[in-house]
Amino acid sequence: MNWLKEKGAGVLLLAGGIIFLVIGCIRKEHLTVLEKAIRICLECIGIG
Repeated sequence: MNWLKEKGAGVLLLAGGIIFLVIGCIRKEHLTVLEKAIRICLECIGIG
């Protein structure tokens, strides 16, 4: 029980991060991020 008090905030933040990661994958937001990254890279080298 003592370790839960010491690491409770870390475990809670980790669980929240995993939940948000899963929600983002369900909503296919990783594809939006990839699309924007490709566009930025093409603009940097002068193609886009």
